[in-house]
Amino acid sequence: MRTRFLALLFAGALAVISAAPAVAAPGGRPEAPKKPPQSALGDRIHSLDFLFGALKAAPDDETAKAIEQRIWAMWVRTPSDTAGLLMTRVQKAIEAKDSDLAIQLLDAIVKIKPDYVEAWNRRATIYYLKKDYGHALADIREVLKREPRHFGALSGLGLILQDIGDDKQALEVYRRALAVYPRLQRIPDLVKELQQKVEGRDI
Repeated sequence: MRTRFLALLFAGALAVISAAPAVAAPGGRPEAPKKPPQSALGDRIHSLDFLFGALKAAPDDETAKAIEQRIWAMWVRTPSDTAGLLMTRVQKAIEAKDSDLAIQLLDAIVKIKPDYVEAWNRRATIYYLKKDYGHALADIREVLKREPRHFGALSGLGLILQDIGDDKQALEVYRRALAVYPRLQRIPDLVKELQQKVEGRDI
């Protein structure tokens, strides 16, 4: 179940990549009710700040999901043509279930563009699915160092902490994820479950 949940988060990024050959865009996805500044025209940081503010205040799941996809689109947007080409190859490797090749390609991307958050996150996800928690945790640290609001990385970190038996830290991390994205899928249920287990009381 946990692996399936992380795979669903991962699929959100893959869906965004599929929308364009090199530079990801939210093509075909529903628009959020209010349009934030376009990253090509405005400052990327301000655009993300706008989106995260809207995500936190989203009145329903449909609106939150639309905003989530726009955030993924900004995270996935490649910083260079070379990184973009390599990311499309990563997607093909994943679709072919060749995780070793996907990791090799992501290794190349983080060397070329170490500030490209989504390459670190993608590699962390693959390591998690391979049960290589040491490498997954190292990559998640790189993601959160660059983008502390990355709800995908926070969710992955919580899952790993649960898997290694650190329920208390997992609960703290899930709460951090919910502070960023209150309507994040399945996380409220995990918080309720862990709160009962760790603190002995319901949410």
